[in-house]
Order: sequence, then C-alpha cells, then structure tokens
Amino acid sequence: MVFPYLESVIGFMILVYIFETYLDIRQHAALKLTTLPKPLEGVISNEKFVKSRAYSLDKSHFHFVHEVITVIMDTAILYFGVLPFFWGKSGDFLVYLGLNAENEIFHTLSFLGGIMIWSQITDLPFSIYSTFVIEARHGFNKLTKWLFFKDIIKGLILTIILGPPIVAAIIYIVQTGGPYLAIYLWGFMFVLSVVMMTVYPILIAPLFNKFTPLPDGPLRHQIEELASSLKFPLKKLFVVDGSTRSSHSNAYMYGFFKNKRIVLYDTLIQQCKNEEEVVAVIAHELGHWKLNHTLYSFFVVQVLTFLQFGGYTLVRNSKDLFLSFGFDTQPVLIGLIIFQHTVIPFQHVVSFGLNLVSRAFEFQADAFANNLGFSKSLRAGLVKLQEENLSTMNTDPWYSTYHYSHPPLVERLSALDKAEKKTD
Repeated sequence: MVFPYLESVIGFMILVYIFETYLDIRQHAALKLTTLPKPLEGVISNEKFVKSRAYSLDKSHFHFVHEVITVIMDTAILYFGVLPFFWGKSGDFLVYLGLNAENEIFHTLSFLGGIMIWSQITDLPFSIYSTFVIEARHGFNKLTKWLFFKDIIKGLILTIILGPPIVAAIIYIVQTGGPYLAIYLWGFMFVLSVVMMTVYPILIAPLFNKFTPLPDGPLRHQIEELASSLKFPLKKLFVVDGSTRSSHSNAYMYGFFKNKRIVLYDTLIQQCKNEEEVVAVIAHELGHWKLNHTLYSFFVVQVLTFLQFGGYTLVRNSKDLFLSFGFDTQPVLIGLIIFQHTVIPFQHVVSFGLNLVSRAFEFQADAFANNLGFSKSLRAGLVKLQEENLSTMNTDPWYSTYHYSHPPLVERLSALDKAEKKTD
C-alpha cells in the first residue's frame, strides 16, 4: 500500500490553517479592546493608541482574507495536480521554442519562469491593496505607483539574472553528488549565503534605496564613541532613505569580521528627536553583536539547512513520493518542492523554537543596553517607535508567543524595569 503523502500534506496544511486562524481570532479579539494594557497607561498617548488600534484591525481583517484565499489556492494546486500539469506545459513550451525539453535545467527554468509569472499575478492584488489602501490610509505609504512597479521590475530582473546559475548549480550537484550530496548541497548554499550577505548591501540594496554617510555631528560622534568603547569594528555609518517608501523606521548592521557597517533609516532619526534615543537603539543592536546572537543564529540556520538536505537525500529517489503528487518523473527541483511540503510539520516546530530563542535574544540585547546606562533612553526610544509605527498595543499571549520573534512592548518595558532595579 502506497503511503498517502499528498493527502497527509494537504491535511496538515488545513490543520495548521485552522490552528493559526484560531490564534488570529484570539489576536483580533485583543485588538478590539478599547483600553491600553495597564503598563502602557500614561506611557502611550490615547491618540496614538486609537490610531494603532485602527491600523492593527485593518491589517487583521486583511490577513483573514489573504490567508483563506492562500490556503484554498495552495490546496487546490496540490489536490488537482496543477504542479505536474504545469511541469508538462513548461516542457511543451520549450519544444515550441525549438529547445530540448529533455534538458532538465532548461525544463526547470521554463517551469520556474511560469511560476514566477503566476506568483506575480496572484500576489499583486494583495500587495497593491496592502500598500495603497491600508498603508496609505494610516499614513505610512510613500510609494508612488511608478516606484512600486519599478521595484517589482527590478526584482524580476535580478531574479532572471541570479536565478538560472543558482538553479543550474543545484541540479548539477544533485545529479553528480553521489553519497556526499547533502554535504555538497550544504556547502554550496553556505558559500551562496555568505556571498549574498556580502553582495546584497553593497550592490543590490542600493538599487532600491539611497545610502549616504551619516553627516558629521553629535549623533555620529556618539555612535562612533559607543562602537569604539565596545571594540565594534565600525567602518561605515549610513543613513538610508526609507522615507521614500514608508514611514516605518528601523536600524540594522551588517558585514563580516573587521568590516562592519551600521545603517539608520532616516525615519528613525526623524522620529527620535532625542539623539540619545537613537544611540540607545544602536546600543541594543550592538548588544546582539557583542553577545554573538548573529553568529549563533547563523550557525543554527546552517545546521538546519544541512539536516534538511540530509532528509532530502533520503527521499529524493522515492517513486511513491513523486507519484503521490502526480509526477511520473523525478526532476530535482520538483523533488525539493515536494520534500519542503512533506516536512512542513517539522518546519513549524523549528520556526516556533527559533521565535522563542529570538525573543530571549531581544531581552538580552535590551539588558545589554541597560548595563551601558541606556535604560531610560531605550525605554523612550522603544515607546517612540511603538507610537510612530502604530505597532500593536494589545496582544494575545498565545498569538504573541507563536508568531512574534520580538517580545511585545509591555514585556520589554517590564524586563527593563527589572534590569534597572538590579543595576540600582
């Protein structure tokens, strides 16, 4: 008897949807509360709370619609054999062009090209509504229609340039990898991730945003002094024009070894009028570096990637698995897609575990900034960012634990209070 792989995958997808919808309903009920959580009373202005509540409810309504349509489409694609049908049609398209459909690399690229077009068509209405209705309604969207579609076109061009050699390399490795296939695949993805982390901020990100050095002044001097005191090898300090696309704010750092860079969104500088608040946010980010959070996260991802490739090598030649999904051949890419579907239960458990670790890291980075004397400034900065970004004020604890990689503001302020008392 053939194991019902397809039916099991669809069944689990539906179970996950039901569970996550239950959490969404709990969160929606929390968002409808008309009062602030007690720890935020007197901290968050009522005006900002009302705006945040309206924004969160709008996003919640949109999320319900998006998720139900997504699960229906994904289920239908699997159940009605759309993938094998599309694989066959992508081969027919190659024949029409006079190319060899037996060439797996060509066939795979033809298939992926069709998938890319399909994804753009199905995702575009949601993206447009989210950007030009919800984000615009609440004062966040700064994108013009031209810039919106220009970004999409740039993304497609980058995919067309970078995708084929990566896909071809993966197919070649699988076809020739032999008993060490998992190691070769992991090694290739490791090198690719390092290259992309190096190239993306230097060559790709500037295609979408403008990066300029932070002007000389008190803010720059304070950040440089902080970095120097922690022996952080800061080479460049940039401001990115995030305001050309959104009013949301952020800050991040990147770079390997002795070539570290910090990037501030211009909206962060605009929202935090007190420079000490911006420095406190940077102190938090430097805490992640000093405590090796980035290194730990990268290591965990590499281990999980290797385990996934190891699992793939065990099932990649399973005829029953391919037949269950409607394929009478065993293309490399299709095998990877099917395998990803079959390990969805494992992925959800791992994702939940990583969220818990990420939340712990956030508390540790906050405590690090507190120990540097930035407790009051960090509190003020977190409150300011919460208000200006209209972030969710009321959160359901189950929803938050399952979905949030960053603890809610209430929990972070409470932890800072405890850390400050210990310091005193």
